[in-house]
Amino acid sequence: MTPRPALGYALVLAAASLFAVNAGVSRVPLRSGTDIETFTSVRVTGALALLALIALLTERSAFRLPRGRQVALVIGLGLVGVAGLQGFYNVAIDRLPLSIALLVEYLGPVWVVLWVRFVRREPVQPRMWPALALALVGLALVGRIWTGVAFDGIGLLAALTAGVCFAAYFLLGEHDTGDMTPLAVILWAFVVAVVTINLIQPFWTAGQLGETASLLGRLDHLSVPAWVAMTTVIVAGTTAPFFLMLLALRHLPATTVSVVAMLEPAGAVVVGWLWFAESLAPVQVAGVLLVLGGIVLAQTSRRTRPETLPPTPV
Repeated sequence: MTPRPALGYALVLAAASLFAVNAGVSRVPLRSGTDIETFTSVRVTGALALLALIALLTERSAFRLPRGRQVALVIGLGLVGVAGLQGFYNVAIDRLPLSIALLVEYLGPVWVVLWVRFVRREPVQPRMWPALALALVGLALVGRIWTGVAFDGIGLLAALTAGVCFAAYFLLGEHDTGDMTPLAVILWAFVVAVVTINLIQPFWTAGQLGETASLLGRLDHLSVPAWVAMTTVIVAGTTAPFFLMLLALRHLPATTVSVVAMLEPAGAVVVGWLWFAESLAPVQVAGVLLVLGGIVLAQTSRRTRPETLPPTPV
């Protein structure tokens, strides 16, 4: 296939937009009585079923069992990059404004570069330092720390932990996967996550999904069955954008895909404003822009550019 960069960018933008909207859709079942553990279990289990269908139709070799070091890789990705990231992300979007939750989570690339520099002792571009400064100053403006931290403490901690899980996902994804393709790695990582999460909270206990759920925010006068919102999360908010990311990798390098995907937090600002009437003061908008700039600088500050997996569905 001849790479078509314009198509690649379009695919990544579409995926980032779906991920951003999904943060809002996820609130519908979460605030209709479905607890975090059950929501995470249903979402990851449903996503695995659709990923398996995609593999069955497009890449049956993905079902081959991992071997040797591949086993440790998919276990790490499944426990941290899928189960951990999904669980903490769900707590964050339920308790924080969407823009803040995703912004803090997407600090993952900053933690990646710091890990590479100080733990692996790999050289990085000098722009890492202004990238870190931009991200920290931007977060200070977003949180308006001079007035005291006004956000939910548990939600903020969950978002930070999700960001650490996101960083771990990228770092694990850089390891040599041998003959395993990105779809195969993610498929088996989801298998690990599904087994783990269902041991904690089985997906079939989701009785609340049969209830009627308000669409919340500016749409609170409308309602749908909670299972409809949950199905939308699984199909349009998880599997579809991830598949778009995989397609984009045929036209763009993984590093470029990862940087463009950083538009998701910006999309969450729009979704939060249009749907949930979440407004940011001008100084907070400036902070968002600074953080996004810092993230992009950090993402591009490594001297070595390993090919990584596409961003995991969030």
